[in-house]
Amino acid sequence: MTARLRLVTILLPVVLSACGANDNDPGPGGVTVGEAKALDEAAEMLEKRGRSPADANAEQAERLRQAQAQNGSDVHAPE
Repeated sequence: MTARLRLVTILLPVVLSACGANDNDPGPGGVTVGEAKALDEAAEMLEKRGRSPADANAEQAERLRQAQAQNGSDVHAPE
């Protein structure tokens, strides 16, 4: 009886670990679980980076337009 209980105690975690999602299993949105994890990591990386270069360029162009409007300049900011 003790040997059987010991065997069940050892094998139960091994058997249960096989129940988890596999990286190739279908996930949300038609992508695999592994792809979904990779997309989540990429999104987190982008969020940590802050604003995009396009946003920074748009802000800089707007500041230039405002400065030109105050100075009456006819020079146009790059689009």
